[in-house]
Amino acid sequence: MQYLPNMIFAIILIIAIGFFVKNVKKLIRNIKLGLDVDVSDNKSQRLRNMTMIAFGQSKMVRRPIAGFLHAIVYVGFIVINIEVIEIIIDGLFGTHRVFAFLGTFYDVLIGSFEVFALLVLVAVIVFWIRRNIIKLKRFWKNEMTSWPKNDANYILYFEMVLMCLFLIMNAVDQTIQIMPGTPENHYVEAGSYPISQFLVPLFQGFNFESAVIVERAAWWLHIVGILIFLNYLYYSKHLHILLAFPNTYFGSLKPKGQVNNLEAVTKEVKMMMDPSVDPFAAAPEGAEEEVPAKFGASDVQDLSWVQLLSAYTCTECGRCTSSCPANLTGKKLSPRKVMMDTRDRLEEVGKNIDANNGVFKDDGKQLLGDYISHEELWACTTCNACVEECPISINPLSIILEMRRYLVMEQSAAPSELNNMMSNIENNGAPWPYNQMDRLNWKNE
Repeated sequence: MQYLPNMIFAIILIIAIGFFVKNVKKLIRNIKLGLDVDVSDNKSQRLRNMTMIAFGQSKMVRRPIAGFLHAIVYVGFIVINIEVIEIIIDGLFGTHRVFAFLGTFYDVLIGSFEVFALLVLVAVIVFWIRRNIIKLKRFWKNEMTSWPKNDANYILYFEMVLMCLFLIMNAVDQTIQIMPGTPENHYVEAGSYPISQFLVPLFQGFNFESAVIVERAAWWLHIVGILIFLNYLYYSKHLHILLAFPNTYFGSLKPKGQVNNLEAVTKEVKMMMDPSVDPFAAAPEGAEEEVPAKFGASDVQDLSWVQLLSAYTCTECGRCTSSCPANLTGKKLSPRKVMMDTRDRLEEVGKNIDANNGVFKDDGKQLLGDYISHEELWACTTCNACVEECPISINPLSIILEMRRYLVMEQSAAPSELNNMMSNIENNGAPWPYNQMDRLNWKNE
C-alpha cells in the first residue's frame, strides 16, 4: 500500500502521454495529406523568423495590451512548467520536493514560480474580462460560434484553476513545514513563498493530517489538470502553443505581393512560345501519357502541407479579420473563418480516414462550396493585410488564391466582371473594352 499512490501516478502519466502521442501521430498524418512543398531553403532566415516571431513574440506586441499580457502568460507557462519535472519525479518515486537540496537556488526558483503564477492569474483574468465583459468585437464575429467561444473560455478557466492550485499547494506545504511536532511529521523545509505566504493563515487552524490531505489534493489536481490540459490541446485552438514554432519556421520567405506560379502552367506557356514544339505530338512509344495536374484547390488534399499546418496553428485571435478591408466594409469574407474552415474540413477528412481503415472514402463534400463560399473568395482584395497582421505567420490569402485558381482554371467560374476583363486583355491588350486604335481618342475630345 505504501507504493500505491506512485503506481497510480505512473499509470495516469503513461495513459496521458500515450493519448497525447496518439493524437500527435494523427495530427502529423492529417498535415501530410497536403501536397509536398520544398521549404528547405534559407535555414538561417527561417531560424531567425522562428526566434523573433514565435519565441520573441515580435508581432504579438504590435497591439501592446494583448501583446504584454500574452507575453506574461507565455513566459509564465514556460517557467512554471519547469516545476512539473520535480512533480513528476516526486510522483513516480514518492519523494517530496526532490530538488530541495539545491538550497538557495531552489528558493529562488520556487519564489519566481510563484510570482509568475500570480502574474499569469492576473493576465488570464484580464483576458477573460476583455472577451466576456468588454466583448471586444473581433471575439464576437459570426464565425465565433458556441464552440470557438467556449473553447477560449475553457482554456482561461483551466489556467486560472491551475495557478490557484499551485499557490494553494505551496501555501499548505509551507503551513506543514512550520507546524510544530516531531521531526518525522515535518515536510522538508525548503522553498521561498513570496505569494502563497499570504494564504498560510487560511490553513493554520488545520492539524497535520488535515493539512496533508489538502496539500495532496491540490498536488494531485494540479498535475492531473496539467496532463488533461496537455491532451485537450489537440482539440483546441491552443494547439498553437506547440505548432507556432514550426509554422513560423516554415512560413513563406517570399515578398508578400509575390504569387507563386503553377509549374504546369509555366510548362504550357513555354511550350506555346517554343516554335519547335508540336502541341499535337503523341507521347513517345512506351511512355505513359502525363495526366494534367489539377489547377488550384477545391479540397484540403489540394493544399500544401504547410497550409494545413497553418490551419491547425491558427489561434482564432481575429487580428486578420479585424484588419481585413473586405470584412470591415461588411462583406462576408473573414480570413479567420477561412483558416477555421480549413481545419474543420481537414479534421472531417481525418475522421473519414479513421473510419475507413486508413483510406479516404468520398463523402460528397469539399472545402470549396461546403465550407467556403464563392462569395467569400471573390470578396478578397489580395491586399495581404491578414498576412501582415497574423502574429504567427499564417497566410490565409494563399488558400484563397488556390481556390480562386481552381474556380477560374478548372470550372471557368470567375465573376462576369473578371471574365470580361480577361477577355478584353486577350483581345485588346488592356482591361477596357476598346481596341488599341481607339485608345487615344480622348485627346481629340
